[in-house]
Amino acid sequence: MNDLILRDLNNGLLTLTFNRPDKLNALNTAMYSQLGELLQAAEDDPAVEVIILTGGAQCFSAGNDLKDFLDNPPSDMDSPVFRLMRIVMALEKPLIAAVSGPAIGIGTTLLLHCDQVLVSRSAKLRMPFAPLGLCPEFGSSLLLPRLLGHARAARLLMCNELLNAEHAVQWGLANELHDDGEQCLSAARQLALRLQAMPQEALRVSKRLLKDTHRAELEACVLREGLLFIERLHTPEAKAALRALVKD
Repeated sequence: MNDLILRDLNNGLLTLTFNRPDKLNALNTAMYSQLGELLQAAEDDPAVEVIILTGGAQCFSAGNDLKDFLDNPPSDMDSPVFRLMRIVMALEKPLIAAVSGPAIGIGTTLLLHCDQVLVSRSAKLRMPFAPLGLCPEFGSSLLLPRLLGHARAARLLMCNELLNAEHAVQWGLANELHDDGEQCLSAARQLALRLQAMPQEALRVSKRLLKDTHRAELEACVLREGLLFIERLHTPEAKAALRALVKD
């Protein structure tokens, strides 16, 4: 594996860090594959108890690498990005996100599947699917209206509204607000220690019960969104919008 995602396992706590700072941690096909493999390995490894996902103290993720999406668009639901989604949704071990700076597109929708989301004041969440000629993904068209109500969800998914860290906590997309990225990461580690101190099987059963109530509905939504997303990538308006933002 390359170093696009850093892996650090310390006494049962696995920290996965996006490591593409020159591209604001934009996720390409290789990163989707690697992250999926790392998360599945963590799920299968008895030495891993809790997982923290972060982009470091400055930037969580600028979302999909748009040039990679133009050059290597996902062609079916077995593409790496969709395999990653299924792995994340099936995780039974606690998943904590520590978010600083931009969290764009899938950088935000991924947070909807984390058990706890901590943000620093620099965090900025945005889902610019409509301006790119695309559609919501990762179950966001189901989860956001359920969490926020239709009007607020529409502001985010249709109007491309930016959500700052304070509003992310107020609206329930995040649990805790911290002054800077280092504090956010430190708090995520402290929270992970609290979870590690609990009986692990009971913790996983509790997470399973929380997720199972809407698992089938969510999986159906992710499939429906995914097929439409693939279709949208091949439309003239999406290609034009993506090319306008991509610099060779």
